[in-house]
Amino acid sequence: MSKVENHPHGIFCWSELCTHNWKDGKAFYTSLFDWGHDDQPIGENIYYTMLQKQGDDIAAMYEMPKEQISAGIPSHWLAYIAVDNIDDCALKAKELGAEVIAGPHDVMNAGRMLMLKDPVGATVALWQGNEHKGCKHLGELNTPYWHELATRDSKVSRDFYCALLGWESKIKPMEGIDYILFLVDGQPIAGMLEMTSEWPDDTPAHWMIYFAVESCDVIVSKAASLGGQVCVPATDIPDVGRFSVICDPQGAVFSVIESVMDDV
Repeated sequence: MSKVENHPHGIFCWSELCTHNWKDGKAFYTSLFDWGHDDQPIGENIYYTMLQKQGDDIAAMYEMPKEQISAGIPSHWLAYIAVDNIDDCALKAKELGAEVIAGPHDVMNAGRMLMLKDPVGATVALWQGNEHKGCKHLGELNTPYWHELATRDSKVSRDFYCALLGWESKIKPMEGIDYILFLVDGQPIAGMLEMTSEWPDDTPAHWMIYFAVESCDVIVSKAASLGGQVCVPATDIPDVGRFSVICDPQGAVFSVIESVMDDV
């Protein structure tokens, strides 16, 4: 598949891991997904690591500042959505009830970013790319494949993202729930589900990143052998694929999926 050189407005374009232990986190993910890496210095013994497939950037990671670790902030993945005008989006997001956490500001010549907390509490980032547009490979194994919002109020979340980004939405009944698909130009680009009473009360709204894999069971076994914790064992979703939720050794949660839809 050819490299991705640009990401249209409203498309998830980048994934970034903020971890308690950069060295051990890098060892875990490069072993799990056979990723390469390019460590770019951003301070004294501090690196922003580009995680790579075939020498191309597909995600990144860095070590969380010590004061944030001390404050109890867990390791986490952050998803970025491409936008055409980040400053307009910042104003609109605030009007729609979001909290701006950081930005909008330039990241050197790479692009311009905004981090926000949506009205239900999920954190997400927006990105207006310049020299760095985002992930260079999509629709391939061992790259970000799907993004899913777990929310306490699906109506509020749906209205927010559709108004902010111009997404469309439609309901897809799935195993007893109304799963919401978000679409750009008629194509599904993300999903959403409402958390039920079965979810722990302290689980916040969040965006989950899914990585496409050749074999869910093999990756689950490998993750466990590398010190990861399997939160949801390999499970089939009819007509979609087989997925699992995994917590890495530093505490960041992500999912993997073995698609049966002939799209990887």
